[in-house]
Amino acid sequence: MRNKERIINQVIRLVTAITLVAVPIIAKADGPLGKRIPLKNGMILLLSEKHDIPMVTVNMALKAGNTAEPQDKPGLASLTASLLMQGTTKRTASRINREIDFIGGSLSVSGGDDFASASLRVLKKDVKTGMDLLSDVLMNPAFDQREIDRTVKEALAEIQRQKEEPETVASEAFAKAVFGKHPYGITSDDVAAYLPKLARQDLLDFYRQHYGPNNTIIAVVGDVKEKEIIALLNGYFKDWKRAEQPVQPSPAPPKVDRTTVLKLEKNITQANIVMGRIGISRQDPDYYAVSIMNYILGGGGFTSRLMDNIRDNRGLAYDVHSMFSARKEPGAFSVRIQTKNESANEVISETLKEIGRIRSEPVSDKELADAKAYLTGSFALRMDTSAKIAGILTSIEIYNLGLDYPQKYPAIIQAVTREDLLRVAKKYLDPDRMVIVVVANQEKAKLKR
Repeated sequence: MRNKERIINQVIRLVTAITLVAVPIIAKADGPLGKRIPLKNGMILLLSEKHDIPMVTVNMALKAGNTAEPQDKPGLASLTASLLMQGTTKRTASRINREIDFIGGSLSVSGGDDFASASLRVLKKDVKTGMDLLSDVLMNPAFDQREIDRTVKEALAEIQRQKEEPETVASEAFAKAVFGKHPYGITSDDVAAYLPKLARQDLLDFYRQHYGPNNTIIAVVGDVKEKEIIALLNGYFKDWKRAEQPVQPSPAPPKVDRTTVLKLEKNITQANIVMGRIGISRQDPDYYAVSIMNYILGGGGFTSRLMDNIRDNRGLAYDVHSMFSARKEPGAFSVRIQTKNESANEVISETLKEIGRIRSEPVSDKELADAKAYLTGSFALRMDTSAKIAGILTSIEIYNLGLDYPQKYPAIIQAVTREDLLRVAKKYLDPDRMVIVVVANQEKAKLKR
C-alpha cells in the first residue's frame, strides 16, 4: 500500500512539474507581490497565495552566513548549514531523505556569504509533513561526530580537486586580493587550514548563536491561506530558541590605490584572467544606474562593448563579461576572460581601454534605451515560478525594497540618465586602481605589467 501511494505521489509530482513548465506563473503587476507578517516568535513571514497549482514553496534566509562566523574559523558557517541535513535528534539523514522522497517533495539547506538558506517544495496535501521535516532539520540538528568527520573529509577532497581548475584558482586569488580579511575574501586554502582543527563544540556554538526565529525570514508561495500557514509555522516552530548573538561588523577590505597584477603559473593553453575592484552593496542607491552601466560595458552578452571589441572585432576570446556582485555588503566589480596565453596582454589592454571609455564619455541614446528595455522586459522572468517568487520576496525583505518593488522597478530603471551612468562609472570604475589576476603559462603570456 505504501509503495502504491509513493508511486501515485511521484506521478502527481511529474504531472505538476510538466504543468509548471508548460504554464509558467506570471506575478500580477497590479498589486503587491505578497504580504509581510511578523510572527510571534520573531520570524518574518512573506506570503504570496497562489491557488492555481496545488504546490507550496518555502524559501528561508537565516543570518548565519560566512559573515557571521568567527574570523579564525573560516568555513564554519557553510559546514554548519550542510550538516543540518545530515541527521537530527529524531531522524537520521537517510530517514530525512526517504520521507521527503516518499511525498515527492524537495528539502535542502545550504550556506552562503550573507545568509544560510533552506528551501522546501511539497504538494499542498503534504504541507504538514514538509513543515515537520523542515522544522526538525532546523531546530534539532544532531551534529553527529561521524557525519562531521565524513563532511570534513569530503570538503577537503573537493578543495583539493578545485585546485586543478584554473578558473577557480583565479577567482580565489582575486577575492583574496580585493577583500583581504573580509569574509568575502575567504579562500579554500583558508578553509582547508581550519577544517582539520574543527571541533563539534564549534558547530554547537555557532548554531546556538545564529540559528533561531529572530534571525529568520521565511517566504511562502503557493496553495495555502494566511491563517493556515501562520498556524503551521506557529505550531512547528513554537519551541525554536532565539539566536543569541547578532552578526558582528566585518573587517574592511583593503584600499587599492594602484593597479596590482598577480601572475600565477599554470601550464595551460588558455590564460584565465579576472580583473576588477571593490564594487557596491545591493542597498546602494546607485545600484540601478550601475546595473545599466554594467549591462552596456560587459553584462549584456553579445550586445556589450567588451564582447563587441574583444570577441567580435578582435577574435581574442569566446566569452568576456563583467559584473557587479552586489550583496549585503559591497561586493566586487569584475571582468572575466579566457584567452590564449599569447593574447593576454592585448585582452587586458583592451578591457582597460573600454573601462576608461565608459568613464570618460556618455553612452549613446541607443545603448541606454536598449539596456533599459532589456532590464525592464526581462524582469517578469524573475517571477515566473513559485521558487523565483519566493526568492525575490526574500530579497525584498533583506534589502528593504518594499512589496511593491515589482511595480516600482520599471520606473526606477527608466529614470536613470546618461549623466547618471557617467557619474557611477567614474565613481566605481578606475583602470588605474585595479586587481588583475592572470593564471597562465607565464612564459608564453609574457605579461608587460
